Amino acid sequence: MAVGAGKIEEGKRIPLDIKTGDRILFGKYTGSDITIDDQEYLILREEEILAKVSGIAKAASGKK
Repeated sequence: MAVGAGKIEEGKRIPLDIKTGDRILFGKYTGSDITIDDQEYLILREEEILAKVSGIAKAASGKK
């Protein structure tokens, strides 16, 4: 749905490696569930993301 601007380390902003629309994998018990206007969202830190699924991986799975 959305991606933040990145974290700040030693006074400098470190941009994220992911962007809005990327497909990601994350652990079963990671993140925080919130509900806004009857819509459920999952908030994750970048460190909780296990992998970013590329176009090659989607094609290999046989699903489009």
